[in-house]
Order: sequence, then C-alpha cells, then structure tokens
Amino acid sequence: MKVVAVENFADPSFSADLIGWQKVHGRHVLPWQNTRDAYLIWLSEIMLQQTQVSAVLGYYARFLARFPTLRDLAAAPVEDVMAQWSGLGYYTRARNLHKCAQRVVAEYDGVFPSDPLLLAELPGIGRSTAAAIAAFSSGRRAAIMDGNVKRVFARVFGIDTYPGERKTEEAMWRRAEALLPEVGIESYTQGLMDMGATLCTRSSPSCERCPMQPRCVAFATSRTKDLPVRKPKKATPEKHAVMLAIVDNGQVLLEQRPPSGIWGGLLSLPELDGHVAAEDDEVAPADDDALLRAVGKFGEMESCERLSTVTHVFTHYKLHIAPYRVTLAKRLPMAAESGHVWLDAARIADAALPAPIKKLLLELVGDSREAQQRMF
Repeated sequence: MKVVAVENFADPSFSADLIGWQKVHGRHVLPWQNTRDAYLIWLSEIMLQQTQVSAVLGYYARFLARFPTLRDLAAAPVEDVMAQWSGLGYYTRARNLHKCAQRVVAEYDGVFPSDPLLLAELPGIGRSTAAAIAAFSSGRRAAIMDGNVKRVFARVFGIDTYPGERKTEEAMWRRAEALLPEVGIESYTQGLMDMGATLCTRSSPSCERCPMQPRCVAFATSRTKDLPVRKPKKATPEKHAVMLAIVDNGQVLLEQRPPSGIWGGLLSLPELDGHVAAEDDEVAPADDDALLRAVGKFGEMESCERLSTVTHVFTHYKLHIAPYRVTLAKRLPMAAESGHVWLDAARIADAALPAPIKKLLLELVGDSREAQQRMF
C-alpha cells in the first residue's frame, strides 16, 4: 500500500511571533495605512506591485490629488490616468486601474466588495492583491503570496525548489492558508510585507533582528544567500529601434501606441520598423530613403541629426534606441484619425510618455525658453 505524506503547515506560534514583532517594529505611518478606505488601500496595492515603497510615495500623493475618489478616477479620460502614471512603469497596471474603477462604479455602486474572490475577478487584481485589500479594508482572513512572502517562506521553512515552479507555488499557497491567524489578520499581513521589505531582504538580510531567526532553516544551515532558489538565468535579448524626434515651431510630433504591448496606450516617438531583434547594442544608421519616406508623411525635411543611443531595459529584453532629431521646413496637415499629435515642448514633462522617451525629450528641450527655441 502506498503511503501518502500529509502536509501539516499549521503553526499558531508563527503568526503570534510575527504579529508581536509587527506591532512593535513594523511600519505604521505609510499614507495608505490606518484606514479602512478600500480605494486608498487598493490604489497602494496596485502601485506596490513590482515597485518599492520609496518609488511609490510621490506617485501615490500626486495620483490622489488628481483623483481623490474612485468615482473621480472612473470618470477621468484614460489619457489623464496614463499621464499621472508615467514613469512608474508596468503600464498595464494603469490601464487596469482605470478599468477596475469603472467596473466597481458600474457593478458595485462605487464600493469595493469585501469578498476576496469577487475582488480577484476585477481587472488588475489577482489572488494575493485581493487578499491584501480584503484584509486591510474589512479584516477578512485571506492569504497573500507576493515576492516578499515567497522569500520569507523559502528561508524560514527551508524550501529549496524554485518558488515560480507550479508545484512549489501551490504548496506555498497551502502553507500560507494554514498559517493564517484567527485574529489580527491586518498586523499579520502587514508583518509579512514588512519582514520581506525591511529584514528578510533579497541581499544582506538582517537576521540578527529577525523574530523568525530561531526557527529559520536558511539561517541555521547558512543558506540565506541560496534561498529562495533563483530562476535559471537566460540571456537578455537585445533589440534595436530607430525613433524620430520630428520638431517644428516649438512642438514635437508624437504617436499613440496601441493599447496593449510595450508602452501600451502611451504617446511616444514615431518609429521606423518597431523593435527589431539584434545581436548587440550597436544600432546601424537608418536608411536615408526610409527616413525621407517616414518624415514625408508629416512635412518637408529641413535637417536630420543622429543623437546618442539610449538604452532601456524591460523585464524581457534590452532596447537600444537610435533617436534622430528631424526639423521640418514645412509641416503638412494630418488627418484626425492618424493617431499622431503635435505637442508643445512646455507640456512634455506632464505628458503620458514612457520614461526613457520623456527623459530624451526633456534633455532635448533643456530648462530654458531659449533652449526650447534653439532645439525646437
């Protein structure tokens, strides 16, 4: 007869120790804490996906100043939402944020549901984010499982397989459910986040201050550098793109990118051939005839100058941008449906542009009106 091992992940002392530590040493004054307002909590959780607290703080304050309520966000044009998000990265989050706000207004009369299963059905809210929102806004017992939690679990319990592997992740979820406390879910949930962010960090964890040190397998076996097991590395693909900074009379030509894909829904510079796979970081000069054809749709070229290559690293490839500054001798009218717009140089800083494109254009413009006239 085959013997099946039975998992026994329950351990009330784990949650008790974590809650006790969080109440004394955890974070308590972040702008989205000490509230039951689901809108404030939801916004912070979406912004904090794959982004550190230090980077989120400024965006969070500015976003709320522009969209103080869920209904304000739902009623706003998506272009305004993207502009406020510009520079924070992972722009699908911003599009889903807008869609989610509209869904909550339409389906729940502007009030987020407290059931994590219903929350997880909304755009941009997965299982872990739904649990965090439910725990902080209504005290619901639900397990989170973000990167910080995976790291804490892998070290404390000595999990020596890659957390992104399906079998390992499913076991981690079962452990997370079994460890939930009967009371104090808010402090417990925040404690997991705080431990991963401030003590059990990816590099140089502060084991000497960690409440889990006596039970931590990684500490006992000197494997904190080895756990969690890292995903096997793959070479980062290289891609090239030729972009046109077409300027005329104090304005720059921008095009609306498709709603999905890289920089989806943002304004950006026109490109010759998209993002093309390459072997290295050396971008070949653009073909003169191709440049003339591309620019010819918008006007008569007066001059063209190749600028320094700009490199931007996405999660799945590295993009080397070869920008060309093109000045026009004569501008042609554009059809309304062309997907292009002329933007005043003074509005670049507030436009919904990808971070590397905004940086490039701001460097072109400079800080002074004289520089604008000179460069544009």
